Amino acid sequence: MTKGIHRLYISTLVMIVIVTTIYLSYIGYSYYILPLEERFYHPQYDWFKPGGTLGHGLGILGTLMILFGVTIYIARKRYNFMSKYFRLKYLLEFHIFLCTLGPILIVFHTSFKIGGIVSIAFWCMVAVVLSGVIGRFIYIQIPRTIEGRELGLNEVQELKNELSQSLVTNYALDQNTLETIKSVGEYNPLSLSGWTKSKLTIAKIKSSLKKQVSNKGSRQNLIATITQEVSLSQKIKRLQTMQKLFKYWHVAHLPFALIMLVIVLIHVVVTLALGYKWIF
Repeated sequence: MTKGIHRLYISTLVMIVIVTTIYLSYIGYSYYILPLEERFYHPQYDWFKPGGTLGHGLGILGTLMILFGVTIYIARKRYNFMSKYFRLKYLLEFHIFLCTLGPILIVFHTSFKIGGIVSIAFWCMVAVVLSGVIGRFIYIQIPRTIEGRELGLNEVQELKNELSQSLVTNYALDQNTLETIKSVGEYNPLSLSGWTKSKLTIAKIKSSLKKQVSNKGSRQNLIATITQEVSLSQKIKRLQTMQKLFKYWHVAHLPFALIMLVIVLIHVVVTLALGYKWIF
C-alpha cells in the first residue's frame, strides 16, 4: 500500500466514523434530548428505543463490529491468520476503526440511558477505547518491520547506522549539516520544547538543503531519509521505556475488554430470557 493509498484508507475510515456519528445524532436529536419519562410519547419511540428497530439494530451491529475487530486482530497477531494477505499495521488500524465505531453504535443503541449491570460494560468499553488510543500512541513509538514485527535495539541501531551512512555516501552532505541532523535526534519530541526544537531545526535543515541540492526530487528523497534517521534516533533513546509501557498497557487494556465482553454476553442472555427476540 503506497503512502497515498494509505492516507486515503485512513481518511475513509475516519470519515465513516465522523459521518455516522453526525448522522445518528441528527436523526435522533429530538428523541435523545428528551427526559427519559417523556421519550415514550415521542412519535418515533418504537424506532429509537434500545429494543426498537434502529436501536436494536445498532446494538447488534456495534457488538458484531467489536467482536469481529478483536477476533481478526488477535487471530492475525498471535496465530498469523491470513498473514499473506493482511499486514499487521493495516489490520491494527482496521481493528481501531471497528472498535471505535462499534462502541459509538452501542451508545446510540442505549439511547444514552445507561444503568444497572450494563453500565459496568459501558464504562469498561470507554476504558478500552481510551486505553486503545494510548496503546496506539505507544505502539507507533516502537520501530517495526513492514509486516509489523517489533524490532530489537540492535536491529534499530543497525538500521539507523545504515541511514546515517547513506547520508554521507549518497548525498555528500557537509559536516555542519550532518552535525545538525545528529543534534535533532537528541531532542525529546514527547516534550513541548523538544518537539518545537525538532521542528525548527528540521525546517532549518530543509532551507539549507535548497542551496546544497538543486534537484527537487533528490532533495525530497534526502529530506525523507533525514526525517527517518531523526525519528529512529529519537525512538532508540526511549525504546526500552516504550517496550515496558506497552507491556503494562496490555495489563490494563485486556482485562477491561474481557469484562466488557462477558457483561455483554450476560446482557444478551438476560434479554432473551425476558422474552425479547431478534426483531429482524
